[in-house]
Amino acid sequence: MNTVIKDLDRIDLRILAALGDEGRMSWRDLSETVGLSLTPTLRRVRRLEQEGYITGYGAELDEARFLGAISIFVSVTLDRQAKDALTAFEAEIVKIPQIVSCFMMTGGADYLLRVVVRDLDEYQALLTDTLTPIAGVAHIQSSFALKKIIERRKPSFRSLLPGRASL
Repeated sequence: MNTVIKDLDRIDLRILAALGDEGRMSWRDLSETVGLSLTPTLRRVRRLEQEGYITGYGAELDEARFLGAISIFVSVTLDRQAKDALTAFEAEIVKIPQIVSCFMMTGGADYLLRVVVRDLDEYQALLTDTLTPIAGVAHIQSSFALKKIIERRKPSFRSLLPGRASL
């Protein structure tokens, strides 16, 4: 069994699931949901935060309501995959606020970025003035999202934790 999984008991998983569903719930509501008194619930939440299971709390924003923002998935291939080149690229892209997520990939491209911009003019400027000039970038391919079908903000604990069908 994965050591991360065995370090979490059923109550920890209930806490994570409850806060994943409603990060603004009161501590009292959380303690009632997980079946513990307030103090032990708070201790567990603090421990889960300290151990990195809970990395933050925040509002979910509707990107489309911000001036019709559009999402673009950008595949980036570097001219070489040496550690120094990867590190240098990553150091540059974390500075770009329009990049909302970045994944190192296997397959044809080295990275997959999700970019959110107001319009095509902003993306064209980002592409030509910011992304393309980054040292080591050999190829960029853009795909525009037409419609968001699903976006889950938290993982399904049932799919991640075999043998623990009920929380």
